[in-house]
Amino acid sequence: MMNVSTLKKASQKNRSAMTRFMRDLVRIPSYSCQEKEVVHRIAEEMHKTGFDKIFLDKMGNCIGKIGRGKTVILIDGHIDTVQVTPSQNWTLNPFGGVMKNNRIYGRGAADQKGATPAMVYAGKLIKELGLEDDYTLYITCTCQEEDCDGLPILHIVEKEHIQPNFVVITDSTDMKLHRGHRGRMEIKVTMKGKSCHGSMPQLGVNAVYKMAPLIEEIETLNQSLHTDPFLGKGTVVVSKIECQTPSLNAVPDECVIYLDRRLTLGETKELALRQIRQMPHAKGAKIELLQYAATSWTGLKVAQEKYFPTWVTAEDHWLVKAGLEAGKYALGRKPVLTRWTFSTNGVASAGRLKIPTIGFGPGKEELAHTVQEYVEIEDMVKASIFYATLPKIIVQK
Repeated sequence: MMNVSTLKKASQKNRSAMTRFMRDLVRIPSYSCQEKEVVHRIAEEMHKTGFDKIFLDKMGNCIGKIGRGKTVILIDGHIDTVQVTPSQNWTLNPFGGVMKNNRIYGRGAADQKGATPAMVYAGKLIKELGLEDDYTLYITCTCQEEDCDGLPILHIVEKEHIQPNFVVITDSTDMKLHRGHRGRMEIKVTMKGKSCHGSMPQLGVNAVYKMAPLIEEIETLNQSLHTDPFLGKGTVVVSKIECQTPSLNAVPDECVIYLDRRLTLGETKELALRQIRQMPHAKGAKIELLQYAATSWTGLKVAQEKYFPTWVTAEDHWLVKAGLEAGKYALGRKPVLTRWTFSTNGVASAGRLKIPTIGFGPGKEELAHTVQEYVEIEDMVKASIFYATLPKIIVQK
């Protein structure tokens, strides 16, 4: 058994350093594919906290390693954020790293840079308190999750050949223990028409008008999608509309809509595509799964389809039980066991690669991508205890 009092005292000693580190992270903009500066800042902190090995992989992910035991455990948190746009009404500087009421505010504070100090200083706790055991721990601070969730984990496993037995995702859980979430996919629907002068619309075929009844059918479909008792209901929403037209006084000859499709347990990408293709007003439309292609900050070209599988780790799985035990050290009680509403890098670890995965992290999911983003400093400190104790609990099963 690990001494709870010793853990708490050691973690509180790191509070000031973690706070300074977190404020630095918020002050560094790190949009997807532009994470270079924040990656180097994290590597610098990993050196200070005593990791056995620190390296950047070909995609630009920052990876810290502790130990060389038999069981391989990967604790992952993404370090890229969505953008700050001029239309957003921030009351505090989104890149100010503002500290107020024991919280740190700014872009990425909740989603999900707040986990990074906890992950890095968990390494320090492991070293200082002798928590090493027959495990190898990788702390991965990953890029491009906001653009393409799961992509960095796939790269680490398939290209960097790190093969974890267990994965912990640190995306925002509000200090609850998560064991799954719905999958998602991005669908493009293209409807063709025939252009003509706007003064004589009877001579053309308006692609927007052709698309309109299909949009209504999609809205109706959303109301009848399958519901899973744990993960909740599948959903589909039109998230963007475009049209092509020669001018503002012409009939559009092409209309495109984009669909955000959330997949609950039992739904597949084939089913989701078929549901749209079989709609009465989808005749003649091109319906396709979108593809992601980008260049990482290192110059590496990456690509994958924009399908992100649903996943659930069974409630009685050993990793879930270990997470509940680590939660008691961190919180003084068992954490609430539930699931995410949004999507995470778990779509790769559990969804594609079938590696047992759980989630635990500071930050509230509902604050993600909002102008109210913050993380509680105390939650970062407690999360560091969770990440430091979990590997030892796992190997002592």
